[in-house]
Amino acid sequence: MTLKLGCIADDYTGASDLANTLTRAGLRTVQTIGVPADDLALPEVDAVVVSLKSRSIEASLAVARSRSAEKWLRGRGARHVLFKVCSTFDSTDQGNIGPVMDGLRDDCGEKIVLVTPAFPETGRTVYQGNLFVGAVPLNESPLKDHPLNPMHDSDLVRVLARQSRTRIGLIDLATVTRGVDAVRARLAALAAEGVGAAIVDAVFDSDLETIGTVALDHRLSVGASGIGLGLARALVAAGNRHGASDVDAMAQVGGPAACLAGSCSQATLGQIAKAEAVMPVLHLDAEQAVQGKDEARRVLAWARERLGKGPFLIASSATPDQVAALQARYGRDAAGHAIEEAMADIAEALVQAGVRRLVVAGGETSGAVVDRLRIPGFLVGDEIAAGVPVLRAVGAKEGAMLLALKSGNFGGPEFFSDALSLMR
Repeated sequence: MTLKLGCIADDYTGASDLANTLTRAGLRTVQTIGVPADDLALPEVDAVVVSLKSRSIEASLAVARSRSAEKWLRGRGARHVLFKVCSTFDSTDQGNIGPVMDGLRDDCGEKIVLVTPAFPETGRTVYQGNLFVGAVPLNESPLKDHPLNPMHDSDLVRVLARQSRTRIGLIDLATVTRGVDAVRARLAALAAEGVGAAIVDAVFDSDLETIGTVALDHRLSVGASGIGLGLARALVAAGNRHGASDVDAMAQVGGPAACLAGSCSQATLGQIAKAEAVMPVLHLDAEQAVQGKDEARRVLAWARERLGKGPFLIASSATPDQVAALQARYGRDAAGHAIEEAMADIAEALVQAGVRRLVVAGGETSGAVVDRLRIPGFLVGDEIAAGVPVLRAVGAKEGAMLLALKSGNFGGPEFFSDALSLMR
């Protein structure tokens, strides 16, 4: 297998978003969970997205895992590697975006790296280095209040400079709109000044195509799925892809279906409310889950009574105020870990009981669930919503399974019903 594009994603739902974007753009894509074992059988594909759960862990560990993923991808022929981050640039002043970027840049020997989380299709744009969500800067939007990595600064040059060892520059929209040669010239000028990474403005898809074309001149880029779209379109335009796929990622699997929601985003809270009209929904008691395993056992008893009678949803999601109160009582990390473990316990038991179609909302929840299920990879199928594909398990010990892993803010109001209608 010789890859046209290698990708490293810092969480599982973000990886699914990217894999979906690459597939829609015409690249045959597989998403793996962690760095694949050498004996994992993969079909002939154009791109592999290695999914890591590294966004919120200690920075040195995130760097080590990302370097391991890059080494695997380079060993399969990937000349260009994209380090995929969230479109809201979720991070802290200590990382992990900057430290991972620095480590990968050192390893591949690049002088300067293009960086943009812009993805206009999902309302994320960058102008004068500032990240916008719709019409407002990130720090004025509801997305600023991520429970683990709150983002209260929309100036990405400033944000990345606090994390990185290198100087950070800007390639503004006026330059991008002048085209590929103008961006190349500006990038070379910044590199000559000792700048090691450049935030790039992008407001339209055409901007992403310009950025993707320039990025392919180099060995590394950093950004959200938008830059992945630009890279994929540039590769397809150059004829750098394999022929049509003979892999059926959408073959039916049947069996019971279940939904799990751990995201506390406004979008997911609204989706849960809509789901209550069409399926049984149980709200996990977060405080009881933090205190011990009894809550997971209670939830599973409820779920087992409903297996085979239609889909159901189990939610640990809560409002920002409720999350803040729980974190104040038990600590942010301890509370988050306990709830993730409870949801992973529930998912594992459901699969053991025969569930073969599983919808999971929330990046941290998805990571905990997939880690527990030990699924090594996925073939990418049809799109449920922007950034969320149906995933067919590769190498799962339980056999055929379909999953959907949704970032908290993605999907429309009827997301859970929409997902289940495609997962048959």
